[in-house]
Amino acid sequence: MADRTAAWICRTCANQYPPTPQPPDRCRICEDDRQYVPASGQEWTTLAELAAEGTRTSWREVEPGLHELVVTPSLGIGHRGLLVDTPAGGVLWDPPGYLDDGAVAFVQQRGGLLGIARSHPHLCGVLAEWSARFPDAQGAGAPMWVPRRDARWVLRPGAAVREVEDVLELAPGVTLVRCGGHFAGSAVLHVAAAAGGRGALLVGDTLMVLPGGRRVSFMRSYPMLLPLPERYLDRLLTALDPLAYDRLHGAWTGSDVPADARQVVADSAALYRRWLTGAAADPDQD
Repeated sequence: MADRTAAWICRTCANQYPPTPQPPDRCRICEDDRQYVPASGQEWTTLAELAAEGTRTSWREVEPGLHELVVTPSLGIGHRGLLVDTPAGGVLWDPPGYLDDGAVAFVQQRGGLLGIARSHPHLCGVLAEWSARFPDAQGAGAPMWVPRRDARWVLRPGAAVREVEDVLELAPGVTLVRCGGHFAGSAVLHVAAAAGGRGALLVGDTLMVLPGGRRVSFMRSYPMLLPLPERYLDRLLTALDPLAYDRLHGAWTGSDVPADARQVVADSAALYRRWLTGAAADPDQD
């Protein structure tokens, strides 16, 4: 018999849906052209089922004041969460599709949870579960900040969802910036004190940090290999331009640009633009 209290998690994208007696008929995140449905069909799980399978979480310091949350075995897209320390509590970025008591205890030990934000709808994971585990004084969950342009992709709406226009300082020096691109509401998190005070961006795959840590890319769809149109690239770069940053932290363990990140983004965007528009040339083909 199905668990009538189960909040179902898509095994392909690790997004969590509201509790229902049976799993959903479809995952609308995966059916969009920026994701995919496996040839074997949609599969669903729950937190209880994942725990019984031996799923666990672990934490590692990425740099002072920033820790990554990793789920083992990998679930869905396999991304990491990132916890930014602030005096008012942590800001959790891009939560994965699983949490356990150990993860909650780690956040509590570091001062609790101020709220949760995400780069785009693919990397929301179980953000509503995190919200519920850290209620405020009135019993409401911790805020879930979502750019208004992505409001239609919120899978578990509720009073804790806080719609953001384009820029919102979540805590002193920690700012959510909608830049668009991958989705209309795709965002980055600017952490002014990171990188020794030079600033860092937490980017998910709004900017995809590529192997080697010296290039990023910009895509409409990574599974479908659909490029991002030039006008959306221009808007993304315009949104990032006012931000001071020297480092990028991407969606997966090790996907970091450790230094000179502004120049890396500029050089990568110029390279991308040349090939997107046909301005570049390959002498072996011309």
